[in-house]
Amino acid sequence: MAVTAVVRFPFPDVKTEEELIASFESSSALYRDVPGLLRKYYLMSEDRRSGGGVYIFETRADAERVHDEVWRNRLVERMGVEPDVQYFDSPVIVDNEARAATTA
Repeated sequence: MAVTAVVRFPFPDVKTEEELIASFESSSALYRDVPGLLRKYYLMSEDRRSGGGVYIFETRADAERVHDEVWRNRLVERMGVEPDVQYFDSPVIVDNEARAATTA
């Protein structure tokens, strides 16, 4: 069954949309070709004070392998805050681009 991880954290400083996008783009290479990671969506709040990511993984084990201590330490070093990570089973996923729904 697919697993969705929702990661949230406050940004230490208010940044512009352009600064946040540049930061997201600079870290995006870390998530390319990661085994078990199907998609990652970067998030930023309207007021640019918080954000995070939504990750779709093949399994919970894949999610936990990516969100390990090294990942957490890198995020704390880069952003200066501890992330809040929640995992959800995703038994049905609707993909309107593919015009399909997948089930566990």
